[in-house]
Order: sequence, then structure tokens, then C-alpha cells
Amino acid sequence: MEIRGRHVLVTGASRGIGEAIAREFAARGGRPTLVARTASTLEALADELGGRALPADLFDRTQVASLIRRAEEESGPVDILVNNAGMEHCKSLLDTTGPEADEVVHLNLAVPIQLTRQVLPGMRARGGGHILQISSMAANGALPGFAVYSATKAGLSHFTRSLRQDLKGLDIGLTNLEVGPVPTDIMANLEYQPALAGFARLRRLGLLPAVSAERVARAAADGVERGKRAVWLPRRAALFGALTGAPQRIVEPLIAGVRPPV
Repeated sequence: MEIRGRHVLVTGASRGIGEAIAREFAARGGRPTLVARTASTLEALADELGGRALPADLFDRTQVASLIRRAEEESGPVDILVNNAGMEHCKSLLDTTGPEADEVVHLNLAVPIQLTRQVLPGMRARGGGHILQISSMAANGALPGFAVYSATKAGLSHFTRSLRQDLKGLDIGLTNLEVGPVPTDIMANLEYQPALAGFARLRRLGLLPAVSAERVARAAADGVERGKRAVWLPRRAALFGALTGAPQRIVEPLIAGVRPPV
């Protein structure tokens, strides 16, 4: 899908990967609607990019339930949805509280599912659209302290692969972007020593080098414009994602004649 002229909604857009994606999509002519909790930061960025700020607390289920409707009332139909907002509490599950686990599952998995569900009817009625999920290499191989985070990202990746079956016959694109470590505030604040040691070892082996947020943004925009099913960064780790998704790709031709009503 061409980005120019399209209404693009980006969650978690006030910093890090989300901010970089918002800038890249705006640079390619998109009309961004930026979603995050910090209104002042969001409004400054929206003014700079010529977009709209839509402050929202995605931990509030009521606000999540009305988010797509609000965005479309203010700026028109959402053509491209970028589910980027996410979080992690990096620690052993033995030390993780119930509320901490619930927060990660809600923001990383439940919110993308709900926003995708909300945006699909309009895309179907208009005859097109694109959904970009920002997942993680943690969906394929987890480090210590990332049990809950990895489970949510594996769920998001598999949700996207499975959703493709529901969208057969519709001109709605789906791109799943699995990314490794990005030098953002989340990584900078990582303190759990077993996880830090794991990242350090993978870097020494050359398997998981850090990827800049700007590179992720360019790959995300390219993925949408080229209609890619999956994007992996760093590219040398693509085999991990390809192997994890292989069973789904094997099943697809076996059920090729099975089509949902559209």
C-alpha cells in the first residue's frame, strides 16, 4: 500500500520506535495520528509532523474500546494501523507480581488484538487497508527474565499469521515485524543481570546486533509499501523467525480451498 496520502495511526508514538515510525511515515507523505499517554510530548511531535495527537491511556479498556472511532471521527478512516505500543518488566517470573504480568499481557497482546478487530470492518467496507504489528525476536527465542514478554510477542506474531486466514479474499495487508534489541529507553533501563549477560553473549557471537529505531522505521514503511508478510531485523536473525512460522506456512496450502465469508 502506498503511504502517501494515507491516514496512519501509530500507537506508542511519543518516543523510541514509535516516534521513528511516525517520522518515517510522515516523510513518505502519510497523515499520522499519534497515540500515547503523554499529551505534551505527543502534541509537539504531531505539530512538527503535520499530524494529529490522540492522547490515550491504553491501560484503560474504555479508551481502547473507543480509540479507532475517535481517530476516524477526528481525521477520517484509518488506512494503516501500526500496533507499536509495548512494554516489559524484565525479571524472573518468581519475582514478577500479578499486576506486572497483567500489564505486559494487556499492552503487548490484548491491545493490538482489540485495535485490529476495531479497524477491520472499516477497511473491509472501503476495500483496503494495512495493519503493521511491531513484534520482537523474543517471539522466537527468549532470554532470562523475558518469559511474559516473550509469550506476548509470540502470541502477537502467531495472531498475525493466523489472522491472514480470516482475511483471504480481502485487500487488507498484514505485516509482522520482528525486531531485535533497539537502543531505546527500555533497553537503557534494563537491569536484570542474566538478561544483560544473554544479550552480551549473542552480540559477541554476532547473532543479535543492536538495530537503530530509524532503521526499524524504514523497514516498517518498506514492509507496508511492498506488502511484505514478515520483516526481521537484524536480517541475519531472520532464520529464527522463518523457522518459528514454518508450521503455519505448511498448513496454508493444505487449507487453500477453505475460505471464510467476506
